[in-house]
Amino acid sequence: MSVGYHPGSRSLQDRFDTRRIADRIDDRLVLDTIGETERTFIEARDMFFLATADADGHPTCSYKGGDPGFVRVLDPRTLVFPSYDGNGMYLSAGNILIHPEVGMLFIDFEKGHRLRLDGDADIDPRDPLVADYPEAQLVVRVRPRAVYPNCPRYIHRYIRAERSRFVPRAGRVTPVPEWKRSHWAADALPAGDPARDPADRPVLAR
Repeated sequence: MSVGYHPGSRSLQDRFDTRRIADRIDDRLVLDTIGETERTFIEARDMFFLATADADGHPTCSYKGGDPGFVRVLDPRTLVFPSYDGNGMYLSAGNILIHPEVGMLFIDFEKGHRLRLDGDADIDPRDPLVADYPEAQLVVRVRPRAVYPNCPRYIHRYIRAERSRFVPRAGRVTPVPEWKRSHWAADALPAGDPARDPADRPVLAR
């Protein structure tokens, strides 16, 4: 499987004499399936970055977080992740509905490893796996086109302080974010949003 070098990539490879190593990486390290090593790495992550593009090709990148295992590899050609409540803009999910090509970047900031996955995503509102994720609104399925490691040398090392208290978890009341109760947002929230009546939920600033 090839990442698909185009004339722009090739022109810079030739300028800096990296065409040979680029072709070697493409030939030996780029896969179109998720192997066991990659599955273990992906499912151990509690966050990743997701790149999508709109109908005109304009890109955006978003952070997705959850508990380890929130991204699941169902088989070598399928991974899934949930879409939780956010700010209501649905930029990433909306882009997927009209432009299914996505890029995913998984990073281990403690050990200094990273993995890239390019693929085609789809969203089915009736996906049965929605029920596997507490409070998930949607589940995104991704079919990989290219799975490959990334050079780790510039990864800064970080130690995790705490996981987000807002990640929905079974058997626990999820707090509402304080911003939803601000003057500019409160009256525009969707019907049924817990922030409209947070009496039985803790309200946290972050």
